[in-house]
Amino acid sequence: MPHPHDALFRSLADPTRRAIFERLCRAGEQTVGALTAQAGISQPAVSKHLAILKQAGLVRDRHEGRQTHYSAQLDALAPLADWTSAMTRFWQSRLDDLETLLERMDQ
Repeated sequence: MPHPHDALFRSLADPTRRAIFERLCRAGEQTVGALTAQAGISQPAVSKHLAILKQAGLVRDRHEGRQTHYSAQLDALAPLADWTSAMTRFWQSRLDDLETLLERMDQ
């Protein structure tokens, strides 16, 4: 059974999606056209990447006339930050245990 945060991790695993998300984080809200001009890929490809980011909760869209504006949803990164913190604590504990063992072996 997939973990609820798998979509988040999967969506950020792709370098093009990461670049689009980072651009939205740094530059703020942008249209598909503006993102396409900087992405180096076609508009349909950018739209597909945005759909995946939206499904993962990383971006939000806002329609204005014929244009769609996208913005980053930074709070959606909370599960990633939580996971990273948990893994850091886990490995730090393991390394501390190893250090203690090595010190005992040296005595």
